[in-house]
Order: sequence, then structure tokens, then C-alpha cells
Amino acid sequence: MGNRLSKIYTRTGDDGSTGLGDGTRVGKDSARVTAYGTVDEANSAIGVLLAVPSVPDDIRALLTTVQHQLFDLGGELCIPGHAAITGDDVDALERQLDHYNDDLPPLKDFILPAGGEAASRCHLARTIVRRAERETVTLARHDAVRPEAIRYLNRLSDLLFVLARVLARADGQGEVLWKHERRHS
Repeated sequence: MGNRLSKIYTRTGDDGSTGLGDGTRVGKDSARVTAYGTVDEANSAIGVLLAVPSVPDDIRALLTTVQHQLFDLGGELCIPGHAAITGDDVDALERQLDHYNDDLPPLKDFILPAGGEAASRCHLARTIVRRAERETVTLARHDAVRPEAIRYLNRLSDLLFVLARVLARADGQGEVLWKHERRHS
């Protein structure tokens, strides 16, 4: 483990730069910083979801594991050439996706990002993960990014969508279907 922060402010970023995990200084608006910053934001959104007391224990345990993996992924994106997320991590997300999706009825309509507090927070986390995925793809267009990182974010957003459906049902709110025909009256 590297040095721990004993002083939170260093003033080294006052010029608009920040240090990557390998010591390289880059602009705070660089694609790399944007990508790992949005992964951090997604991790925080999952933390906000976990603050809802009604989140079932199995989903709570799964999302806590995901938070650790997102922290690892942030490190991978912050340290060029570092590898932290594996194909096994992606496979594990797919297994969880299948497990939670098995008991859900097939979707015939789009659903709105609603369905109670936990489900709504899960939808918000999902959209932030989608943005992290887009920003990581942008980074990969001009810098090395392992495909596992992008695959992980893609599967995680899918898992969060399924978990939002599960949470909406568990909360008794149910899913809110998009009423596309409302504009044609």
C-alpha cells in the first residue's frame, strides 16, 4: 500500500493538474481523470443506495462487493498499465444478473427510473455507471484501456437495471411503465 494521506490539501492541484497513480501529472479535465472520477461517482451513488434500510441483505452484500471492485477499477484507470478487473469479475456479474433476472417477468414496455426510494437510487447509480462506461470508451480511443474494464461497466449497468426492478417489487411500489400512447390522445 502506498503512502496514506495525512494532510488532505496539498495545493499541487491548484494549477488544474492532478497526479495519476504512477506519479504522472495530467489535467484534471483529462479523459483519464474524467473516467476514473465517474467510476468514483458511481461508487458513491451505490453507497447512497446502500443507505436505504430496506435494501435486502443479499443485494446489500452484492453491492458492497461491487463497491470494492469499482474502487479497484478506479485504481486501474488511475494507473496507466495497471490491471485490477478480471474476466472472472465480469463473469460473476453475469451470474448475478442471470440469478436476479430469472424471477422477473419479461419486459414488454420501457420502465421509468422510479419504483420507490431504493429502486430510484439504483436507477441513478445505473445511469452514472453508463456514463462511466462512455467516458472509459472515450479514454480507450486514445489511450490503453483493458477491455475487461469496459465489459465490467457494461455488465454492471445491466445488473443495476435488473436490481432496480427487483427493488421496485421488493418495496411494494412496482415498476412504473412508460406510457408512450399518452401523447396520441
